[in-house]
Amino acid sequence: MKRSRRVTALAERGFAPVSGLRFPYARLMTETIVRNALEEDCAASDITSIATVVSDRRSRCTIVAREPGVIAGIPLAREAFRQRDPNVSVRTAVKDGQRVQAMMPVIFVTGHARGLLSAERVALNFLQRLSGVASLTAKYVDAIKGTGAKILDTRKTTPGWRRLEKYAVRAGGGMNHRMDLSAAVLIKDNHLAAVGGDVELAVQRARNIAPPRTAVEVECDNLDQVRSALVARADVIMLDNMSNAMLRQAVELVDGRAVTEASGGVTLDRVRSIAETGVDWISVGALTHSARAMDLALDFE
Repeated sequence: MKRSRRVTALAERGFAPVSGLRFPYARLMTETIVRNALEEDCAASDITSIATVVSDRRSRCTIVAREPGVIAGIPLAREAFRQRDPNVSVRTAVKDGQRVQAMMPVIFVTGHARGLLSAERVALNFLQRLSGVASLTAKYVDAIKGTGAKILDTRKTTPGWRRLEKYAVRAGGGMNHRMDLSAAVLIKDNHLAAVGGDVELAVQRARNIAPPRTAVEVECDNLDQVRSALVARADVIMLDNMSNAMLRQAVELVDGRAVTEASGGVTLDRVRSIAETGVDWISVGALTHSARAMDLALDFE
């Protein structure tokens, strides 16, 4: 079975990577997230702006990219300015998921000067963090272009920010692995330890307990475990911390009977060679746990 057909079949079982750029929250939740961030920063009590800026002054400012990257988080930044000035004018120069070059404008804002200043840090925090995730993801996606493999994230996300960070991964061209522990079965080494390392028993128990058609993935450290996972008819076989040579052997052994996912030890320097082994997915925890904030700045005119 070809790679695309294997993944399609898996999607029909209820588990497949998520792509697309639909923002993860409806307006009410977006408002709540931003309001909480502004309250955390005590934006309504910005004593510096109150002391230095004339109360009725209006200003114009621009958020500018100071380095190349991929933008994500514009809806949150826009909402931060709106909450501090309901009459603010926000014009976006780019959309989430769009690549920018250094010194390109991202957002133009006109409004109450005190409101803009008190929203500045929160707006930039959302944009810089999420654009950093999107930009790092794009580097991995570019590195494996043409191989047919897909870059996936993990659950190694900032607590409370999972949906936002996974959205940023999609903005960078990556795909989302399972969103949470209820989305699919993923039997890892510690789960296997609880059943004496018996892969077939672990998969059977999972199928007996999980809702019908729930996909089952098994983490394998060696080829013997891969063989056991195949006998158990696992839907996805995670090839954990394997060398490229072993990855090739595992892919040949699986021979299309399951989706293969390389995980562990994935770096930008190595990711292309991993993709060329023939694996279907490559999961990269660094996309969310190690992304550097993108350099963006708000400049007043």
